[in-house]
Amino acid sequence: MEHEGAEGRAEVTPLDGSDPRILGLLGPAHHAVSTFAAALAGDGVIRGLLGPREVPRLWERHLLNSAAVAPLLPRTGTLVDVGSGAGLPGVVLAAMCPELRVVLLEPMERRVLWLEHVRAITGLENLEIVRGRAEDLSGSLRADVVTARAVAPMERLAGWTLPLLVRGGVLLALKGQAAAQELEAAGIELQRFGGDAGEVLSLEAIPGIEPTTVIRVVRTVVRGGHLGQVPATSARAAARTRPAPAAGRVERPTGTPRSGGSTAARGRPRRDGGGPGGRSSGG
Repeated sequence: MEHEGAEGRAEVTPLDGSDPRILGLLGPAHHAVSTFAAALAGDGVIRGLLGPREVPRLWERHLLNSAAVAPLLPRTGTLVDVGSGAGLPGVVLAAMCPELRVVLLEPMERRVLWLEHVRAITGLENLEIVRGRAEDLSGSLRADVVTARAVAPMERLAGWTLPLLVRGGVLLALKGQAAAQELEAAGIELQRFGGDAGEVLSLEAIPGIEPTTVIRVVRTVVRGGHLGQVPATSARAAARTRPAPAAGRVERPTGTPRSGGSTAARGRPRRDGGGPGGRSSGG
């Protein structure tokens, strides 16, 4: 919504959680996501996870950017959010998909403590926090879906994330305007780790805001090791965890074929790069 500023310039009124479009999108997840939003805008700024200038656009740029991915997820299974940082997109997706186990994978202790705080205040029982690096947990942590937001270029991200996926599992990397170029540059690495050619998707959470750009890659080949799904909780032997307290529009570039879906399917705060939750290298 626009209004005239003090100098006659058109100003955009920031979105907040009371917007009817947001209420309709989130439904029962609204309370948990709003609680998360309030924490990010308060303690998240104090802890350096969200830049003060990001607070007015927290819903549009970060929370809804994350929520747009939800239609691509299976109803059940395991999702691993690599380099979770401030908890985006993992916390939002856990709230929207309560039957999906969501593992927030983060190597930095101060961010792990933050994520445990978020789990406690939101009451999301399907959240699991693992302190560790993705490259160290290949073979002990298995996922149907891996998400990554502002973690690393696709050439590096492929080697950190694809080994976590079961055969048919899906990597969803939330990216910016250079997504197509990143995907093209990562072709050799995607093939090396068993991924398909990938595709760039444009996902709209609600009308009127900038769509979320996602690179979607399916792991079609698993070379060696166990091909079946291993529950994410098996990672406890390799990383420290703590017990939990008590619909979008998809656009594909012209001529881009749909990649194979996940075997489980039925049907991205101030980061180091400018958003909240400065992501590490999936470790």
